[in-house]
Amino acid sequence: MHLVLWISEQARTLQNSTQIHLSVLVRMVLICTFQEAPEERHGQQEQGEQQEEQEQEEEEWQRRRLQPPWTQARLPRHVRPLHYNLMLSAFLDNFTFCGEVNVHLECLNASRYIVLHAQRLHVQAVRVAEDRLAGGLRVAGFFLHPPTQVFVVVLNRSLEARRTYNLKIVYSALIENELLGFFRSSYVLHGERRFLAVTQFSPTHARKAFPCFDEPIYKATFKISIRHQATYLSLSNMPVETSVFEEDGWVTDHFSQTPLMSTYYLAWAVCNFTYRETITKSGVVVRLYARPDAIRRGSGDYALNITRRLIEFYEDYFKVPYSLPKLDLLAVPKHPYAAMENWGLSVFVEQRILLDPSISSIPYLLDVTMVIVHEPSYGRFLTDVVHEVMLLDGLSSSHPVSQEVQQATDIDRVFDWIAYKKGAALIRMLANFMGHSVFQMGLQDYLTIHMYGNAARNDLWNTLSKALKKVGKSVNIQEVMNQWTLQMGYPVITIIRNETAVNTVEIFQERFIYDISTKTKDPILGNSSYLWQIPLTIAVGNTSHISSEAIIWVSNKSEYHRIPALDEASWLMGNINQTGYFRVNYDIRNWRLLINQLMRNHKVISVSNRAGLIDDAFNLARAGYLPQSIPLEIIRYLSEEKDFLPWHAASRALYPLDKLLDRTENYNIFNEYILKQVASMYLKLGWPTNNLNRSLIQAPYQHEELRREVIMLACSFGNKHCHQQAATLISDWISSNRNRIPLNVRDIVYCTGVSLMDEDVWEFIWMKFHSTTAISEKKILLEALTCSDDRNLLNRLLNLSLNSEVVLDQDAIDVIIHVARNPHGRDLAWKFFREKWKILNARYGEALFMNSKLISGVTEFLNTEVELNELKNFIKSYEEGAAASFSRAVETVEANVRWQKLYKEELFQWLRKSLAH
Repeated sequence: MHLVLWISEQARTLQNSTQIHLSVLVRMVLICTFQEAPEERHGQQEQGEQQEEQEQEEEEWQRRRLQPPWTQARLPRHVRPLHYNLMLSAFLDNFTFCGEVNVHLECLNASRYIVLHAQRLHVQAVRVAEDRLAGGLRVAGFFLHPPTQVFVVVLNRSLEARRTYNLKIVYSALIENELLGFFRSSYVLHGERRFLAVTQFSPTHARKAFPCFDEPIYKATFKISIRHQATYLSLSNMPVETSVFEEDGWVTDHFSQTPLMSTYYLAWAVCNFTYRETITKSGVVVRLYARPDAIRRGSGDYALNITRRLIEFYEDYFKVPYSLPKLDLLAVPKHPYAAMENWGLSVFVEQRILLDPSISSIPYLLDVTMVIVHEPSYGRFLTDVVHEVMLLDGLSSSHPVSQEVQQATDIDRVFDWIAYKKGAALIRMLANFMGHSVFQMGLQDYLTIHMYGNAARNDLWNTLSKALKKVGKSVNIQEVMNQWTLQMGYPVITIIRNETAVNTVEIFQERFIYDISTKTKDPILGNSSYLWQIPLTIAVGNTSHISSEAIIWVSNKSEYHRIPALDEASWLMGNINQTGYFRVNYDIRNWRLLINQLMRNHKVISVSNRAGLIDDAFNLARAGYLPQSIPLEIIRYLSEEKDFLPWHAASRALYPLDKLLDRTENYNIFNEYILKQVASMYLKLGWPTNNLNRSLIQAPYQHEELRREVIMLACSFGNKHCHQQAATLISDWISSNRNRIPLNVRDIVYCTGVSLMDEDVWEFIWMKFHSTTAISEKKILLEALTCSDDRNLLNRLLNLSLNSEVVLDQDAIDVIIHVARNPHGRDLAWKFFREKWKILNARYGEALFMNSKLISGVTEFLNTEVELNELKNFIKSYEEGAAASFSRAVETVEANVRWQKLYKEELFQWLRKSLAH
């Protein structure tokens, strides 16, 4: 992966320049852990390790030589590209394109074959010529080999090593109606449907748009030319150099040559959008392109301005200038991901980058911010990244961050939240124990050393170790981080006071698993060698004070440590501010001391620690490490909690528990208990006033987020005043046709109104969904329709979701998932998913990120033996290419069923006793 590209395009967040926003570095772990090719490694390695790798490489190479080169998972190393000239003509009237690619090649090993990637392309002609004016080499034949997605050119005589050649291929293909490669999309403006075409090449889909060496190691320069009707414009990674207009209403845009880069960061688009622009302090032109009505309303202005500031921040932080003269942000109606940061042309799905200043809520604004910068540095990184990925990584079917990649399907499989969010969490932990300034210095060195090249995992670790040595510290970063990136999952640290030795604790580590029974089934999970080197920060506190943190490195299954300040009245806390990627458990006595502290004076414990305690307690209880009562006792202090983050952590932790219980006969007991904890703060905060003329960013946004979180809990669990308020606001909107619902709670009010009121309200929301042009409003209106208690309406919506003219492809997934989250629609969504699987898999199957989201969303709250058997039987018939996602689904449902059997009654017994007092 190109590193300067990553810096410039991976704009993550604004922060005080003296401290790094560590979450920014999610991709850095990806860079370091995906092994692109052995011979491309840089950095120092032990001689013996190098020799062993060379021997393995030679053995692999000899094995491959015995096979036809087009049958291998990786491209043969006979030739490498130096430069591409690519000329395209795009026909949006019939959704086809034709192309001519000229690849300047260097021959490394003599061969009669040229093997490169191509998929779904119709090749008309091939020519191979020597670099000099010596004429062409006779082509004996050429063919596509679909199993390995390659195109093979067979020559009459071999190419000669250390010489250069030109490969010319003329081809044509469809502009597909899908989500990968070079695909089409559309939108309606003034009643007219307009079309556009855009690319998505990461990780292995450039081969669908032009024949190329579609592996990251094969970096080259690119010169792109795009011919299109003059009513459209074209965009690519580089600025337009010249435009040639033809008399028949066509124009050819010739783009400047790119720097050295991999194919998967190449991008282009043909559309009839307009733009707004800004310029950074260093002169980089930043433009946001979107449909004309969105640009006219200023819907892209926020994203445009924050991007400019982010580039300026990163140039200062990394001391590396942005390498291109421009950065375009392109907002498209249909895209498989929230965003793709192609070098110089970042593509976003509209609803994740456009916002309407007059009606977009603070949560929507923050969502847009997170997509652009990937993770803001304020506390939500803890709840929305660390806590979220720990749910996935706590399954036995998880996988390491770093995995061997041999073929295209492997690459798609490993690009999931484990790679992205766990990667970010690990980098955050690493920077914390290194020290932020040292970490920053190491990164600057790393980027400078590997600029425009490939890098392997150990290159980063070695550079960071050297940075530590410069300040007199000696930690083998490679040894520490290999345990975190090469092992799946994460540890749970258990700290127990030693009753016989004063000021002493015993610290245990083991892998955290939601379904502990899997350890007995799987010997690998029960293996005692499953260890991490853990930077455990620890502090001791009492009723009014907490000590400064100390760090203990835990590397064994069990260790004794002396904690000098620990006495009978003191409590102990580990993983301060939850900077480490692990959970912490304590003996029950210490949990009780922590609960008492929260009840008496919660401010002694930091906001991040309060949020971390809540998340750890709920998840430890869910997995059976803790009594079910402990997390419910912890949240009793929330009536005095005025910070957003602990409330958000509680809300996120309660959500899966609620879904485990929402179809049980005693659900009202749980419901009553949660309402009791929420009631006091709900009354204190009240409802926001409707201020449609407010500025886009309100100063006390965290207060507004807190109020929104509490209102959401109150309405979700059935607070009568909250329900009445929502119904009144909806009724006023219907009767006056003026939407006076406060912006930050519109989604809550819409959902609550649809669930409580009659079918006329559903039809009203459905009508508004069709008529609004505001992207953010359209999204929450559609999701509100899934909140109905009417099963006929839910079925109707599920069936409508498959009509791309009504619901966009990526939005259909959200419709199905939200119906599955509704207890009245869970079985409907599950049945719909099974019946329509072939259609859904054909639509999303190749975009594994989307397919995984759909499978997980529909199945994660199934919790009966019947549903588990239905899932297993379904997989036997229709698993096809989503094996990993279905494996996780089975494990999740098995854990849900196990929890119901073992812990549900324990929970209800405690709730009955608690409510009786």
